[in-house]
Amino acid sequence: MTIRVVLADDQALIRAGFRMIIDSEPGFAVVAEAEDGRAAVDLARSCRADVVLMDIRMPRLDGIEATRRIGADDDLAGVRVLVLTTFENDDNVVRALQAGASGFLGKSVAPEELLRAIRVVADGAALLSPKATTALVSRFLAELRSPPDSRIRGLDLLTDREREVLVLVAHGLSNDDIADRLFVSPLTAKTHVNRAMTKLNVRDRAQLVVLAYQSGLVRQGDRLPAR
Repeated sequence: MTIRVVLADDQALIRAGFRMIIDSEPGFAVVAEAEDGRAAVDLARSCRADVVLMDIRMPRLDGIEATRRIGADDDLAGVRVLVLTTFENDDNVVRALQAGASGFLGKSVAPEELLRAIRVVADGAALLSPKATTALVSRFLAELRSPPDSRIRGLDLLTDREREVLVLVAHGLSNDDIADRLFVSPLTAKTHVNRAMTKLNVRDRAQLVVLAYQSGLVRQGDRLPAR
C-alpha cells in the first residue's frame, strides 16, 4: 500500500528536496504540493492524502490553522499532519500539536529519518520523538500559567489502568516501554492507549500528551511513577 503525501511549504526548493527523497522510496508517493495552508487543506481532501508534511509559516493560512481545519473535518479523519519546522524548540510546534498534529520534524532531518517519520505517523501507532515532544508540551503549557482543568471531557470515563497508561504516554513511553513497566504484552498496552484515545476523543498520542498536561495528571518536572 502506497503512503500518499502532500507537501505544504511556501519554499519551492524545500518541497523539491522532500519530493525527491519521498518519491525515490518504494511505497511512498508525493501526490500534491501546496504553497499555503489553505491549499494544503483542499489538497489533503481532493488527493486522499495519508500524511501532510506541514510547514508552520505560510501565506494566506498558516500551518497551525491548516492543521486545526484538517483535524476538525470528519472527512479527513484518516489524514495525519507532520509539522516541519526550522527550530524544533519553536513554541508554534506545540500549538500545532494542540491543533491536531501527530508530530514534528526539523527541516534539516536526514532522509532516512524523514521516511521513518512519515511511515510512523501514517500508521498512527506512535508519536514521533515522544520524549522531545513531551518536553515541548510541558514547557509550553507551563508558560501559559493556566490552572489544570480536571473537567476535560472523557477523563472521568478512563479506568484506573487507562489513567496510568495516559501518564506513561505523557512521559514519552512507547507501547513496548509501557508493556515492560506494567508487565503486560505490547498488544495489551496498545489496547489501553487506543481505548484512552477513543474515550478522550483524540486522534493520536500527541493529543494524549497535551491532555495529560492540561488536566494536571502530569506536570512539568514530574518524574516517572515508581514501578
